[in-house]
Amino acid sequence: MAVNKVIYAGKTLIDLTGDTVAEGDVKSGITFHKADGTIVTGTNTYDSDTSDDTAKLSEILSGKTAHARGSKLTGTMANNGAVSGTIAKKADAYTIPQGYHDGSGKVQIADAEQLKLIPENIKSGITILGIIGAYGGEKVTAEAKTVTPSSKEQIIVPTSADYISQVTVKAIPYVESANSAGGTTAAIA
Repeated sequence: MAVNKVIYAGKTLIDLTGDTVAEGDVKSGITFHKADGTIVTGTNTYDSDTSDDTAKLSEILSGKTAHARGSKLTGTMANNGAVSGTIAKKADAYTIPQGYHDGSGKVQIADAEQLKLIPENIKSGITILGIIGAYGGEKVTAEAKTVTPSSKEQIIVPTSADYISQVTVKAIPYVESANSAGGTTAAIA
């Protein structure tokens, strides 16, 4: 016979009649008394109610386990460790791969491009990536050239300056003279 209430000398010493605990509410293997006084053993094998958890396998690191919605889950999220990348052009963008990152990776401007970012390569008064320009627009020189047409291709380049300001092409030498047949001979030299 189970006892659920004990009264001694008019004083209630134990009263289980209002208890509402059930086996599933108590840790597995622990015994307790129900409201009717019977001894029962708990059946709960989890620490908390996971029925409303929202974790997805892709949000749990690959090979790691967790429990959600009453089931054991094994993660599938990639472990990328230290992810690093470089940017070499103005329009470049680095796409961060999906998954876990350990925090030690970095993305930076490529070394070859960093070497170009010096004050002498940036116009004075302009700041690019924290570097204040010092280039003052050094004087550049131009030269004019004159060429005579020929039957061969000619490439015109500056010889004593930074660029060519103009090229003058001489007129093609042309001479007409009377010939012994009573006509005109045209000579293009």
